[in-house]
Amino acid sequence: MNLVSTVIGYPYIGGNREWKRCVESFWNKKISEEQFTTEMKSIRLNNLKHQQTLGLDLLTVGDFTFYDRMLDVAAMFGLVPNRYKWTGDEVDLTTYYTMARGGKEAVACEMTKWFNTNYHYIVPEYEGKQPQLTKNHILDYFIEAKEEFGVIAKPTIIGPFTFVQLAKGYDGKSKNSFLVKLLPLYVQVFQELLEAGAEWIQVEEPALCLSLNEEDIKLVQEAYTYLASELPEAKLMLQTYFEALSAYKELTQLPVAGFGLDFVHGAEENILSIRKYGFPQDKVLGIGLINGRDIWKADLVEKAAAAQSLLLLSGVKEAWIQSSCSLQHVPVTTKSEKELDATLNAALSFADEKIEELTQVTAYCVGAGTSDKNSLKKSKQAIEALAQHKTRNNTNVKQLEATVKAADFSRPLSFKERQSLQQTALNLPDFPTTTIGSFPQSDQVKRTRTAWRKKEITDAAYAEFVKNETARWIEIQEDIGLDVLVTGEFERTDMVEYFGEKLSGIAFTKFAWVVSYGSRCVKPPIIYGDVEWTSPMTVKEIVEAQELTEKYVKGMLTGPITILNWSFVRDDISREQVANQLALALREEIQALEDAGIAIIQVDEPALREGLPLRKEKWNEYLRWAVNAFKLATSSVQNETQVHTHMCYCEFNDFIDTIRALDADVISIETSRSHGELIHSLKQNSYELGIGLGVYDIHSPRVPSVAEMETILNDSLEVISKEQFWVNPDCGLKTRREEETVKSLKNMVAATQKLREQLSQTV
Repeated sequence: MNLVSTVIGYPYIGGNREWKRCVESFWNKKISEEQFTTEMKSIRLNNLKHQQTLGLDLLTVGDFTFYDRMLDVAAMFGLVPNRYKWTGDEVDLTTYYTMARGGKEAVACEMTKWFNTNYHYIVPEYEGKQPQLTKNHILDYFIEAKEEFGVIAKPTIIGPFTFVQLAKGYDGKSKNSFLVKLLPLYVQVFQELLEAGAEWIQVEEPALCLSLNEEDIKLVQEAYTYLASELPEAKLMLQTYFEALSAYKELTQLPVAGFGLDFVHGAEENILSIRKYGFPQDKVLGIGLINGRDIWKADLVEKAAAAQSLLLLSGVKEAWIQSSCSLQHVPVTTKSEKELDATLNAALSFADEKIEELTQVTAYCVGAGTSDKNSLKKSKQAIEALAQHKTRNNTNVKQLEATVKAADFSRPLSFKERQSLQQTALNLPDFPTTTIGSFPQSDQVKRTRTAWRKKEITDAAYAEFVKNETARWIEIQEDIGLDVLVTGEFERTDMVEYFGEKLSGIAFTKFAWVVSYGSRCVKPPIIYGDVEWTSPMTVKEIVEAQELTEKYVKGMLTGPITILNWSFVRDDISREQVANQLALALREEIQALEDAGIAIIQVDEPALREGLPLRKEKWNEYLRWAVNAFKLATSSVQNETQVHTHMCYCEFNDFIDTIRALDADVISIETSRSHGELIHSLKQNSYELGIGLGVYDIHSPRVPSVAEMETILNDSLEVISKEQFWVNPDCGLKTRREEETVKSLKNMVAATQKLREQLSQTV
C-alpha cells in the first residue's frame, strides 16, 4: 500500500498577513511592480518551505494567487471583458486588478460566494471571444518549486467544468461551445507542466458535487475524454470537495488517474457510493479526511480508523490522505494564540496543525511507527476536556431555550398593516435614502483602536474619540442629505467580531486571519460554548448619535445566521441550536434598543445564502431553521418599529420565497454588479415588502456619476413601487476612503432628488 500525505491547498496570506500588506502596498503605490513580484515570490516560497518542514509528502503549487484563483484562470485564458480595453498580450497587473476592483472607466467584474463558504471569487465573463493562453503562471510556480527546493510538486488548477459552471455570459446553447473552446488551452497548460516534469496534476472540480443533470454529466464525460485522448500520459487527480461526488457511478469511470473525495462533508454519501459501486482499482483515491473548513482538533484515533476502513472498502493500492478541501478557509497556526482559554486552545487545529494531523494519521496507517496509538489519543483527551468546560453547560441559556414557543417566530401583524403604522410614525419622504451601516475606517480610527487595545490610551479616551468621530459623521450625513442615518460603527472592527466579543460562549483570536475577498481578511469568532446576552452591546453609541440629530439613526445589529456562518462553530450540538441561541441573545439587544427609543433597527443577514447546502434537495431544511432564527430575533418588536435587513450577492430567483419569509419591513440587496439580472428577476417574481437595490458598487474605489445612478433608479421603478422603494449603496462603506464615500453618497442623494422631482411632475 502506497500512502502519501498532501493538502488540496494552503493559506496564501502568510502567518502575519504578509500577502495582504504586500498587495495593499502595491495598490497604494508604496512599492514598485518589481518589488511587489519579488515579495510575492518570497511569500509563496516561504509557504511552500513551511509545508515541507511540517512533513507533507506531496506539496501543492498553483494554490497561490495575486487576488483570486478564478480571476487567475480567466486572465490566463484571456477572458478579459471588452470594457477593460485589453490589447491581447499577457494580462498586466493593472488590467488584472481593474477586473477585480474596478477603475475610473470600467466597473469591476461581479463577485460572489465560492460555493457555501465565506470566500468570494471574481466571476469570469464570457463575451464570445476566442480564449487564448496568455501566460501559464502555474508552470512558473511548478518550475520555481523545482528549482528552489528540488521538489516535484503537485500543480493545481480549477477544472474546466467548474470554471464554466461559475462563469457568466453564456446561455444553455453556448455553454458547450464555451467549454469546447477552453479545453485545448487546458491541454496546453497540462502539456507544458508534463514537459517540465510534473507527475501529478490536481484538477479541482467542486462543481461535480452540485446537483447535476444528464446534460451536465455528458458534458463532463466528453470534456475529460477529450483531455485523456490529447494527453494519455497525464496523471490527473480530479479533486472534489464540499460535498459528495454527484453521479458517482458514471463520473468515477472518467479517464483520470485519481479521484479526491470529501469524507467530511460528503462522507456518508461517498461511503455509500463506494459500497454500492466500488472504487476503480486502477485509480488513486484521495481521502479527504481532515476537515479543511473548521478549526477543531480531529479525533485522530477515529480518523485513523476511518482511513483504514476506507482503504479496505475501496481496495485501492495507492491513496492520498488529505484535507477535505483547501486549507485557505482556516487560519495558519494556533501557535500565535497566547491569550485563549487553555482548554479551548488545546482543542483547536488550524492549517499547520491539520497538516500535522494528516502526517500523523498517514504515518500510523503505513505502520511507520512515528505515530503510535497513544499519541493519537491525545487529541481525544483535548476534545473531551472542552466538552466539560463550564461555558458548554450554561444553565441560564438552557432555561431560556426551554421558554421558546411558536408565537415567538412571527410578528402579530402582517407587513401591510405594519407598513401603514410605520409610515405614520416615521413620516419619511418617498425613496428614503440611507446607507448599510459602516463608514470608512480611517488610519486614525485604526490607530486609535489599536492604541486602546494595547492599553496605550484609557477606555474613557477611546470612548470620547468614538463619540467625536460619530458626531462628525452625523454632521457629514446631514450635509449630504441622507434621510436615515447611522453611527458609522467606528467602535467596531468586524461586524461579527464586535458582537461576539460582547456575548458569552464566544472566543476571539489575535492572529487567526482568513481571506474573505481580495485583501480583505477577517478573524472569525469561535463559538465554543452556550451563547448568552449579558448586557447591552450597541445602545450607548446609538443613543448618543440619536441625540445629535432630528433624523432617525438606525440601530445596527448582525443577524444570527451571519454570526453563525461567519464564525467557526462548535460541532458538539446542531447548527440550528447554536443559531437559536444567537437569536435569543439578539432579541435581548433589540428589546434594549426599543426601550431606548430607537425606531428603526437593522439586523443584517449578508451570509444567509452562503449557508445553503450545495445540493438543492437539502435547501429546505437549512432555510427552515435559518429563517426561524431571524424571526426569533426580530419578531418581538412593536409593530411601529421598522425592521431592516441586508443581504449580499443574492440570487433572487431561487431565494425570493426565503427573503419574503423573513418578514423584514425593508431589505437592502447588493446588486450593482448584477443589477440588470435582479431587475429581470423582479419582473418574474414580484416582491411586496420594502426593498433597497444597491445603486453603486462599494467594492470599487470609483465614484459613480449621478446619471449612472439615475439609470439604476429608473430601471428599478419598473419593478418596485414608490411605497416600497429605498435607496442605498450596495454594502457597508468601511473599506472605502472618506473622499470617495462622500462624493458617491452626494451623487446618490442627487439622483434620488431628481427621481422625486421627476415623479412629482407626473402627478
